Amino acid sequence: MDNLGLMWEIMGPGIAGAVFGAGWWFWVDAVVCSAVKISFLHYLPGIFASLAALMFNCVDKNEIGYDYYSPYGETEWRVKLWLFVAYVVSFVSLAGAVGLLVQDALTEKSPSVWTGVAGVLQCVFVLISGLIYWTCHSED
Repeated sequence: MDNLGLMWEIMGPGIAGAVFGAGWWFWVDAVVCSAVKISFLHYLPGIFASLAALMFNCVDKNEIGYDYYSPYGETEWRVKLWLFVAYVVSFVSLAGAVGLLVQDALTEKSPSVWTGVAGVLQCVFVLISGLIYWTCHSED
């Protein structure tokens, strides 16, 4: 393994954790600084984005390729279906966050626009952190 790959394997999980923490920090800041009570509906995109990041990090990268052999039957389609569901959950959470941002911007009695922006940033950062971790962790 080259030096860059080794550095990515060592530093990647820390970077992923920092990006994940930054995403949730945006959300906590928006909730704490909000003048109105934030409904539970606004929490759901971040929760589902975190769940999606966990879902696609449960997949072993070696199980995706065609050279993977399992004595227990064909598991490749199950892994690809799991990844498909994880990415659907991630994109739906991001779409939900954008929808709540638009709702917050257009209605007067809703939380501030910053709450919507923070929700979108939270989803983006959480999903990016999941992808960073998926690319840097080794299965050895």
